[in-house]
Amino acid sequence: MLEVKNIEVSYGEFLALRGISFTVKEGELVTIIGANGAGKSTILRAVMGLVKCRKGKIFFKGEDITSSSSHQRARLGISLVPEGRKIFPDLTVAENLLMGAYIQEERKAIQSCMEEAFGLFPVLKERQNQVGKTLSGGEQQMLAIARALMSKPRVILMDEVSLGLMPIYVEETFKVIKNLHRQGVTILLVEQNARKALQAADRGYVLETGEIVLSDEAEKLALDPQVKKAYLGGA
Repeated sequence: MLEVKNIEVSYGEFLALRGISFTVKEGELVTIIGANGAGKSTILRAVMGLVKCRKGKIFFKGEDITSSSSHQRARLGISLVPEGRKIFPDLTVAENLLMGAYIQEERKAIQSCMEEAFGLFPVLKERQNQVGKTLSGGEQQMLAIARALMSKPRVILMDEVSLGLMPIYVEETFKVIKNLHRQGVTILLVEQNARKALQAADRGYVLETGEIVLSDEAEKLALDPQVKKAYLGGA
């Protein structure tokens, strides 16, 4: 479904990504793990069209989208849950969700998506009239995921969804991710919490200083001595 071929991304003179290639098949949950600053978020920004690739190609459902705008990619079915949640703090929960449905044109479709979001996240239904800034960090993360789902994406990009959350909300967030995966949602997950990410994923890639250095089934990566030492506390 999603194929990234040999992309390079730079910020000025700094080469952030070098020769990055990977695939995400329909219905898969694929994770990219790595240390802070390795370039994980830049990969998602490149896939979403928020930064330009100076080399390489990105294909979605067989179509070359390398030159497509982020808006065009959203219409094709790519959605992003950004790092730091980035909800609209002064809008209500319901209004935040409606912002995620901007590519939906039929009122019935929007209402259906809203009902699905409330089904996945009952706490959001309870708080639908509260403004975003009054929610806890965990509830804001649920809102960010629900908002991304409002466009009925074919693939959802998740950027550091556990960052800054209390342990109880980290558990809750990964329960949601696993639930979405079981429902057949295609997910590309970028995550510093390697243990949780590998437990949830089908396959994984390890990113170090802008390059993919390992890739395998998630279970096998979790047992790899190099991965255990660097990302799993040697356990």
